[in-house]
Amino acid sequence: MTEAIAVILIGIAAGAFSGMLGVGGGILFVPALALIPQLSHIDAEATSLLAIIPVSLLGAYRQRSYGNVRVREGLLIGSLALAGVAAGVVIANAVPQRGLEIAFAVLILVVAAQFARRGLTRSPA
Repeated sequence: MTEAIAVILIGIAAGAFSGMLGVGGGILFVPALALIPQLSHIDAEATSLLAIIPVSLLGAYRQRSYGNVRVREGLLIGSLALAGVAAGVVIANAVPQRGLEIAFAVLILVVAAQFARRGLTRSPA
Protein backbone atom coordinates (compact mmCIF):
# COMPACT_ATOMS: atom_id res chain seq x y z
CA MET A 1 0.00 0.00 0.00
CA THR A 2 2.79 2.47 0.81
CA GLU A 3 4.40 1.61 -2.54
CA ALA A 4 1.18 2.63 -4.33
CA ILE A 5 1.11 5.92 -2.41
CA ALA A 6 4.76 6.52 -3.31
CA VAL A 7 4.05 5.92 -7.01
CA ILE A 8 1.08 8.32 -6.84
CA LEU A 9 3.31 10.96 -5.25
CA ILE A 10 5.94 10.38 -7.96
CA GLY A 11 3.29 11.00 -10.60
CA ILE A 12 2.10 14.19 -8.95
CA ALA A 13 5.65 15.50 -8.45
CA ALA A 14 6.71 14.67 -11.99
CA GLY A 15 3.59 16.32 -13.39
CA ALA A 16 4.12 19.45 -11.31
CA PHE A 17 7.79 19.76 -12.28
CA SER A 18 6.99 19.07 -15.94
CA GLY A 19 4.31 21.74 -15.97
CA MET A 20 6.33 24.36 -14.11
CA LEU A 21 9.78 23.83 -15.57
CA GLY A 22 9.17 22.09 -18.88
CA VAL A 23 11.39 19.17 -17.93
CA GLY A 24 10.46 15.76 -19.24
CA GLY A 25 8.67 13.70 -16.63
CA GLY A 26 10.95 10.81 -17.55
CA ILE A 27 13.80 12.57 -15.78
CA LEU A 28 11.86 11.94 -12.57
CA PHE A 29 9.74 8.93 -13.52
CA VAL A 30 12.48 6.55 -14.64
CA PRO A 31 14.80 6.83 -11.63
CA ALA A 32 11.88 6.91 -9.18
CA LEU A 33 10.21 3.85 -10.72
CA ALA A 34 13.53 2.02 -10.69
CA LEU A 35 14.21 2.87 -7.04
CA ILE A 36 10.84 2.83 -5.25
CA PRO A 37 8.81 -0.03 -6.76
CA GLN A 38 12.14 -1.43 -8.05
CA LEU A 39 11.08 -1.87 -11.65
CA SER A 40 13.77 -2.94 -14.08
CA HIS A 41 15.22 -0.04 -16.00
CA ILE A 42 13.50 -1.06 -19.22
CA ASP A 43 10.15 -1.46 -17.42
CA ALA A 44 10.62 1.97 -15.82
CA GLU A 45 11.39 3.51 -19.23
CA ALA A 46 8.38 1.85 -20.85
CA THR A 47 6.08 2.93 -18.01
CA SER A 48 7.41 6.48 -18.27
CA LEU A 49 6.79 6.52 -22.02
CA LEU A 50 3.21 5.39 -21.50
CA ALA A 51 2.69 8.08 -18.86
CA ILE A 52 3.85 10.75 -21.32
CA ILE A 53 0.81 10.31 -23.56
CA PRO A 54 -1.94 11.75 -21.32
CA VAL A 55 0.43 14.23 -19.69
CA SER A 56 1.66 15.65 -22.99
CA LEU A 57 -1.84 15.83 -24.45
CA LEU A 58 -3.13 17.76 -21.45
CA GLY A 59 -0.07 20.02 -21.35
CA ALA A 60 -0.31 20.78 -25.06
CA TYR A 61 -4.04 21.47 -24.77
CA ARG A 62 -3.54 23.89 -21.87
CA GLN A 63 -0.53 25.62 -23.45
CA ARG A 64 -2.38 25.98 -26.76
CA SER A 65 -5.01 28.08 -24.99
CA TYR A 66 -2.17 30.49 -24.13
CA GLY A 67 -0.94 30.49 -27.73
CA ASN A 68 2.29 28.67 -26.89
CA VAL A 69 1.93 25.63 -29.17
CA ARG A 70 2.97 25.35 -32.79
CA VAL A 71 0.66 22.55 -33.86
CA ARG A 72 2.22 21.94 -37.28
CA GLU A 73 5.76 21.62 -35.91
CA GLY A 74 4.57 19.49 -32.99
CA LEU A 75 2.77 17.06 -35.28
CA LEU A 76 5.80 16.88 -37.57
CA ILE A 77 8.21 16.16 -34.71
CA GLY A 78 5.80 13.66 -33.18
CA SER A 79 5.27 11.75 -36.40
CA LEU A 80 9.01 11.62 -37.15
CA ALA A 81 9.72 10.50 -33.59
CA LEU A 82 7.73 7.31 -34.20
CA ALA A 83 10.62 5.86 -36.22
CA GLY A 84 13.03 6.79 -33.46
CA VAL A 85 10.84 5.16 -30.84
CA ALA A 86 10.62 1.95 -32.85
CA ALA A 87 14.42 1.85 -33.24
CA GLY A 88 14.94 2.75 -29.59
CA VAL A 89 12.76 -0.14 -28.41
CA VAL A 90 14.78 -2.60 -30.49
CA ILE A 91 18.06 -1.19 -29.15
CA ALA A 92 16.84 -1.06 -25.54
CA ASN A 93 15.84 -4.72 -25.69
CA ALA A 94 19.23 -5.67 -27.14
CA VAL A 95 21.41 -3.75 -24.67
CA PRO A 96 22.07 -5.09 -21.16
CA GLN A 97 20.09 -3.34 -18.42
CA ARG A 98 23.26 -2.02 -16.78
CA GLY A 99 24.22 -0.34 -20.06
CA LEU A 100 20.83 1.39 -20.20
CA GLU A 101 21.21 2.58 -16.61
CA ILE A 102 24.64 4.04 -17.32
CA ALA A 103 23.49 5.67 -20.58
CA PHE A 104 20.49 7.22 -18.81
CA ALA A 105 22.70 8.53 -15.99
CA VAL A 106 25.13 10.06 -18.49
CA LEU A 107 22.26 11.68 -20.39
CA ILE A 108 20.88 13.24 -17.20
CA LEU A 109 24.34 14.54 -16.23
CA VAL A 110 24.88 16.07 -19.68
CA VAL A 111 21.48 17.77 -19.62
CA ALA A 112 22.08 19.02 -16.05
CA ALA A 113 25.48 20.43 -17.05
CA GLN A 114 23.93 22.25 -20.02
CA PHE A 115 21.19 23.75 -17.86
CA ALA A 116 23.74 24.81 -15.23
CA ARG A 117 25.98 26.40 -17.86
CA ARG A 118 23.08 28.30 -19.40
CA GLY A 119 21.77 29.38 -16.02
CA LEU A 120 25.16 30.69 -14.94
CA THR A 121 26.00 32.51 -18.17
CA ARG A 122 22.72 34.27 -18.90
CA SER A 123 22.00 37.60 -17.33
CA PRO A 124 18.75 37.85 -15.35
CA ALA A 125 15.76 39.13 -17.31
